[in-house]
Amino acid sequence: MKKNTKKIALGAAAAVIGTAVVFGAAASKSTPAAKPAAAPAVALPSTKAALTVNAARPQEADWQTALSANGSIAAWHEAVVGSELGGLRLAEVRAEVGDSVRKGQVLARLFGDSVAADLAQQEGAMEEANAALAEAQANAEGARQLASSGAMSDQQTTQYLVAERSAKARVASAKARLDSARIRMRQTVVLADDDGVISSRSATQGAVTTQGQELFRIIRQNRLEWRAEVTGNDLLRIKPGQHVRLRATNGAAIEGTVRALGANVDAGTRNALVYVDLPASSAVRAGMFASGSFELGSAPALTIAQTAVVTRDGFDYVFVIQRDGSVVQTRVTLGRRIGERIEVTSGAERGMLLVSQGGGFLTDGDVVAVATPAPLPSQSKKKLAAAATPALAVK
Repeated sequence: MKKNTKKIALGAAAAVIGTAVVFGAAASKSTPAAKPAAAPAVALPSTKAALTVNAARPQEADWQTALSANGSIAAWHEAVVGSELGGLRLAEVRAEVGDSVRKGQVLARLFGDSVAADLAQQEGAMEEANAALAEAQANAEGARQLASSGAMSDQQTTQYLVAERSAKARVASAKARLDSARIRMRQTVVLADDDGVISSRSATQGAVTTQGQELFRIIRQNRLEWRAEVTGNDLLRIKPGQHVRLRATNGAAIEGTVRALGANVDAGTRNALVYVDLPASSAVRAGMFASGSFELGSAPALTIAQTAVVTRDGFDYVFVIQRDGSVVQTRVTLGRRIGERIEVTSGAERGMLLVSQGGGFLTDGDVVAVATPAPLPSQSKKKLAAAATPALAVK
């Protein structure tokens, strides 16, 4: 029995080993032998675009040469209207700040009862002096006739002639006092000296005025001027009659013409004033600050979009796109600005392809793709389909 059991065990073991050999052989035929691991290869630089950007080339344009300046808007001339009489109360005020007035228009009235009484007294004195003169002239004429006949002494004749001259002098004096009283009466009415706009009013109804007291200020003819501050060297580039464009702090745009140049340059600031006539406008007021530019002529300019300029560390740069799609950060010098474009005076050339938008996200050496320009709304569907091509790298 034990022998049979051993035989059975040995047979089972042999069968297991045989099965393993068969499966091992089959596995060796179906699976190739593994090769030894190779050494890691060096990674190549990626050429995938870092960013899709818009690009454009610099354009040449004939731009106006302008000189920028700042200054204040002021009245061309300001007339002060005051009281020529003292000690009288203001009976009526007829003008307010901002009112347009005409020359000779009544602005205010003073109580003139005392002045009217004085005027009446002077008129009476004038009548009295004229009557005395008439009597003296009649006596003198009679004395002249009698003096030739010898009926009147020379001394008496002289007295009549002197009396006539004195009467004439009293008439002249009375006339002067009467004229003065009439002037004072007219001065009880405050009139506008010129056409213009009331810029200030200090007159108060019921207040007692003093002689020479300011009551109103008038911007004569409602004319304003811009007083621009420029350096002494720039003053030589400006001439009367040149066109000027201004923009006030409230955003109002206005145009003017150079009227006169300052005769002196301030020794402290080294600046001079340029006086620019402005048209009547409700958009600006005297006292406002404004910036402007003097048009000095035209000159060619190489221009790019302002969005193409990237400012870093206090310097201005553009990104120049190379043939392989990489970009080179290039420093540029900027000049005039008009609208959304800016002049490049150095650092860029006409044939360069520049990143016009998206440069702020780039660094020197990045690879970019140029976006296809968006079609115009008026293009046909066929053109729209043709325009909808994927972005391509610059070659």
